[in-house]
Amino acid sequence: MVIVTLLEPQHKTPLKQWCFDNSAVIRIGRAADNHVVLSDSLVSRHHLELRQVSTVNNEESWQIYSQGTNGTFLNGILVIQSPLPNNAVLQLAQGGPILQFQIQEISPATNAESEKLAGFVSGNQDPARAAYTCTHEGNSPQNLFCIHCGQPLLVQQTIRQYQVLRTLGQGGMGTTYLAWDTKGWMSGNPQLLVLKQMNADMAKIAKAQELFEREANTLKSLHHSGIPKYYDFFVDGGKKYLAMELVHGQDLEKRVQMTGPVTPSQAIAWMIQTCNILDYLHSQEPPLIHRDIKPANLMVRNANNHIVVLDFGAVKEIGTTPGTRIGAEGYCAPEQERGQPLIQSDLYAIGPTLIFLLTGENPFKFFRQKGRNFRFDVANSPTITPQIREVIERVTEPLPRDRYQTAKELATALTACKV
Repeated sequence: MVIVTLLEPQHKTPLKQWCFDNSAVIRIGRAADNHVVLSDSLVSRHHLELRQVSTVNNEESWQIYSQGTNGTFLNGILVIQSPLPNNAVLQLAQGGPILQFQIQEISPATNAESEKLAGFVSGNQDPARAAYTCTHEGNSPQNLFCIHCGQPLLVQQTIRQYQVLRTLGQGGMGTTYLAWDTKGWMSGNPQLLVLKQMNADMAKIAKAQELFEREANTLKSLHHSGIPKYYDFFVDGGKKYLAMELVHGQDLEKRVQMTGPVTPSQAIAWMIQTCNILDYLHSQEPPLIHRDIKPANLMVRNANNHIVVLDFGAVKEIGTTPGTRIGAEGYCAPEQERGQPLIQSDLYAIGPTLIFLLTGENPFKFFRQKGRNFRFDVANSPTITPQIREVIERVTEPLPRDRYQTAKELATALTACKV
């Protein structure tokens, strides 16, 4: 039996598995007619083939044939055609999906159980039966899923069809879990996701309930690669839950805290991507204002180094009545402080975000009084070029009318700063 396992890029833990018994060819790519379908823009429609070849001793041997536009890497080496050893690691394009190739011997005595197991992994068998036939032996302590049957190794709790595998974070509003969708496994939809649970004490506060439900309703209406996908919203046991896409990556706040300031070209590229997402939000009818753009809410995908905007609990439709003051200190525009956000308020936050990316310092450190107003003063910062400084100064003008008026206009100004 051949097992192909999709690995999580950062920790190399299994995300999904396919089992093939008596298959001589395994096709992998983006097109739906492949045996292993990977929905990733870096993957070609028919990226590669794994073929079983005969040896002198009639032993099972495999070859890889790559046809992908962006290349295929076998154990870190770019290949077009090559022998494929057991336990090999394949990466489809630089920064693309990572697969592990394994050959598992099947004894005649356990062949029936293996057939049941293979049926489950390919989505044709009941999970309970597969769990019964697999002992989960030989797994690394770091694994979330069994390398043999693909089931979760440790389930903290089960909420409806979602098996909670790990707590990702806990804040004032709620708790986020890494969860496994058991129904999604059978239907072919994404299986590993983020499940947000609203805290019990917050459920008693009307405003908190409004923000939690607003995030769910907003995500449900939006469809953009830079915004997490909405999967489900429900109430169970009196608690509200939101199921959404798991973005594999790291937010900009943690990134800078761990590795230090980034280069001007990288900071500009990320902020242009952020502007493109904001342009999508602002072009909705009526326009949507995020109201909480900051490094901690900007995630970089591991797969393609692209920005994803998180946390849509503060999103507000333009033209609605003034509301609660929402926004992080140092990133919040003056009119937003007064509860009167505009689309230019989201653009304002790009300025201090650039300061943080380029200096590694809290932007509030550069906030000083100039005349009647407080402004960001980065003139003496060696890592901020004069062109970027001009953009920061204009986008953080105290009056919205003096700033860039649209995300497209700001993106154009940032493009002109590229070095």
